[in-house]
Formats: sequence, structure tokens, C-alpha cells
Amino acid sequence: MILKVENLSKEYPKFKLNNVSFSINEGEIMGLIGRNGAGKSTTLKAILNMISISNGTIEMFDKNYKQNELYCKSNIGVVFGGIDYYELKKVSTITSITKKFYKNWDEKLYRTYLETFNIDSSKRIKELSAGMKVKYQIAVALSHNAKLLILDEPTSGLDPVSREELLTLFMYLAQTKKISILFSTHITSDLEKCANTITYIKDGNLIASMEKTKFIKHFQYLKTSPTEPDLSLEEIMIKNERCSYDF
Repeated sequence: MILKVENLSKEYPKFKLNNVSFSINEGEIMGLIGRNGAGKSTTLKAILNMISISNGTIEMFDKNYKQNELYCKSNIGVVFGGIDYYELKKVSTITSITKKFYKNWDEKLYRTYLETFNIDSSKRIKELSAGMKVKYQIAVALSHNAKLLILDEPTSGLDPVSREELLTLFMYLAQTKKISILFSTHITSDLEKCANTITYIKDGNLIASMEKTKFIKHFQYLKTSPTEPDLSLEEIMIKNERCSYDF
């Protein structure tokens, strides 16, 4: 088991993440969905021990995460939105500092991703578009041979062509390199293209976590009529968010 989350809870004065559980196998792509404020980012931060949790356990690579945090972090790649680099520093300078934290850093692999994403390492961070900054973060996350990628809105800010390239890369990494990927997104069409499993959180509660086709079939009860075409992931989310109950 690459990642196992059991009864993960975090309580704030006005929000509670309540007993969220799911697991990811080798080479699996899991999409984490839910509207803004549902608890997606809280879940990811709790998994990474970026915030203290009220209850629950996290295992990575069959090890307790908290007891083996250094080992686990050396084998994962993380991309979070809202990371601010020093705007006047060059990409090459940021990388030269970052790679020192990884014993398994692969410079050749890093250069390959820079070329793939068309990133000029001589440019200053302020010269990169929002989409290029995301690509740069992903290049860094992939360059130390991570076994698990944890991504928060990785395709946000990317144009359709770049998004398609990234999704193709995700599928290649999962199928060929057996890298597991957990990513939250509000672009559910991306998940329909590449995800194997879906985990859905609503108001801090786990609604469902299952294989994608089963997930879609599971929520067809939300259709307004039997003759209505099968719902997409986006339609399932929209309809379920309007419900005053959880399944």
C-alpha cells in the first residue's frame, strides 16, 4: 500500500474534517474532489503533517508517516498552489537550493522535464506565467524519483493544451513508472480522462471513495429521470452539492 489514511480528523472552530479514510495502491491515480471549503486542502496538509490532526493515522509505503517522516518525504513529490518563490531569483538558483534536500535528485531527469515543459532555467521567477510556475513545481516534484505525487489543483492556471500534456504525463507515470498520484481538483473533466479512483469530500465528510466507473454508477440515482443520460463527474458533484443529505 502506497498511502493509507484512516479516520483522519481535524477540528477548527468553524469546520471539522470528520473521519476521512481512503487508500492508494501502486500506480493508481486518485482524484480528490469537493467544492471549495469541503476539506480537500486540509486533508492533503494533514497527510503531510503540515497541520496537527485531531485523530487518525497516516501510513506511506507501509510505514507510519509521523515515525518515518524523513523517509516518506524523500519518496514523495508535492505541488501546492499559492507557493511564492523569490520573484527576482532565477529558476536555476531556486533549483540549486531545492535539490540539496533530496538524496535521490536526478539532474538528467530534471533537465528532461524542463525540456518537456519548455522551461528556460535562466529566466527569473517573475518572468514565468502562472501556468509555467505550476509546470516548474511539477518538474521539481518529479526529479527525485518520487513514488507518490501529492498535488493540489495541479492543472489550475494551465491552458487546455498544457493541461492535456500534463494529464498524459500523469497517465504515463502511473502506467509505466508505477508512480501513484493523489490530486485535488475542481476540473472534474481532467479526472474523467486520467483518474482510476475518486474520493469525494463534502462539508468535511467522506461521501465516497471508490473506483471511478463504480463511483459514477453509484451516483446515477441523482438523475432526474431514468431516461436521462449517465451523469458525468461534474454533474454528480453539482447535483449532490444541492442535496440536503449525504448518501
